[in-house]
Amino acid sequence: MSEADRAGRGGAAMLRTIPRNLVDDLSPRSPLPLPRMNRPRWAAYLPHTLVVVFAAFMLHRAGNYQLDRVSSLLAVLDAAALVLALFHPVLAWWAGLVLMVVGVQAAKLPEASVPGTAPGMDATVTLPWTVPGIALQAGVLFLLALRVRPRALATMLTISVLTALACISFNFRGLNYNAGLALAGFVTAALLGTTLRSRETFRSRLVVQEEITAEERARRALLEERTRIARELHDVVAHHMSVVSIQAQVAPHLADNPSQELQENLESIRQNAVEALSELRRVLGVLRSENDDPDGAPYGPQPTLERLEDLLGNVRTAGIEADMEITGTPVPLPSGVELSAFRIVQEALSNAMRHAPGSRVRVEVGHHPKMLTVRIANTAPLRPARPSPGSGHGLIGMRERVAMLDGDLSTRGTADGGYEVLAHLPVSLPAPEEAGRGRV
Repeated sequence: MSEADRAGRGGAAMLRTIPRNLVDDLSPRSPLPLPRMNRPRWAAYLPHTLVVVFAAFMLHRAGNYQLDRVSSLLAVLDAAALVLALFHPVLAWWAGLVLMVVGVQAAKLPEASVPGTAPGMDATVTLPWTVPGIALQAGVLFLLALRVRPRALATMLTISVLTALACISFNFRGLNYNAGLALAGFVTAALLGTTLRSRETFRSRLVVQEEITAEERARRALLEERTRIARELHDVVAHHMSVVSIQAQVAPHLADNPSQELQENLESIRQNAVEALSELRRVLGVLRSENDDPDGAPYGPQPTLERLEDLLGNVRTAGIEADMEITGTPVPLPSGVELSAFRIVQEALSNAMRHAPGSRVRVEVGHHPKMLTVRIANTAPLRPARPSPGSGHGLIGMRERVAMLDGDLSTRGTADGGYEVLAHLPVSLPAPEEAGRGRV
């Protein structure tokens, strides 16, 4: 099929959809109530109230023209159509369109209008072509523009303008007097409503996009922190696997006349350890980035609690008073627990330096038979904190490390305006299936 044939078929398909789109746009199928204002709460129905007051005011102004019964009834129906537009704008537009045509044919102001109410007005101007009638129909178009698509609004506005021009063309009872005002009012009301609807739509999309961006940023921070924790723990596991491999290789030389079965088992253990270590190195190569360590030593030893004093020294050089208290009897800790405790203290101190300049920080490490507690508390800052870009990983990293160890973490503000981080880390790590039980 040639390009011209495809274009022709596409154009024909588009033409076939036009009638269906017109029916969809002009059918008053379901109501479209005007939404309430979100805030302030007391003004939730303020727009609805203003529309009702405006309709009542225009109806009162229409009474100044000394209307006959038919004209009075049409004026009331025009005002009712504006109120109906609060809940069903398409149906209200159809009602206004019918009232326009009927009013031109059936209603006419009396020959003697009220003196002074409409200076210079032609006494034979018919409804709804008075100023109040035009204002009521323009109000319907405005409420319509707030809640229908621009394509549907353009169709309805075109029909309204063509109907008005038709009324002017076939009826000369003073209609030309306010024809320009009516057409200008219709177009202005539609454009104003479309502008406000587009603005509100843009704001809603912007809010949604900001929420999506915030969620993506939090998710990215979480993944980056988990990757960093995985790198550190892989270092720890790799160290232990290296020790297992060496011990399995040396063990046969420590026994007198080891049996062949023992030597084969130890060799199998060593081979499995070497293979596991190779796999760990491959994983580490994937997890590590080129700029993990600016000092060029990405494979250095992981920090332990023995380096806390050095960490506090760095904090003191930044102008923050820091002291540490260790309670209980220190015992050898699992590498993962010790590393996580050090990183929690490190993150908490970094947050204190960033958000509480000039404060005093206290670090408490408690050794218990089955639990290691770490508490970092800072006093209120002495001066406002400077804006800090931050990575957003501090609290996320703490929670991930504590959750990994099946521990507990709490963070809260203190009574003196400071902040406290308290972590409970089990010393005896649960089995993998127990640690992951109940956790998604």
